[in-house]
Amino acid sequence: MYWTLELASKLEDAPWPATKEELIDFAIRSGAPMEVIENLQEIEDEGDVYESIDDIWPDYPSKDDFFFNEDEY
Repeated sequence: MYWTLELASKLEDAPWPATKEELIDFAIRSGAPMEVIENLQEIEDEGDVYESIDDIWPDYPSKDDFFFNEDEY
């Protein structure tokens, strides 16, 4: 399983919190790339409910990780 920013961004609009099956369903319905669906299928599922993409990919960068000043735009 591997994640990139592009792949993870396909789940930004997912109905959080969600189960593994709900995320797979969302990915299929939203036309996400097959890699996203495969990554979700590889998650070891113990009936967990995921609150955000951070629960699936802990290294997902947050707004604080980017160095830009929003006031300039």
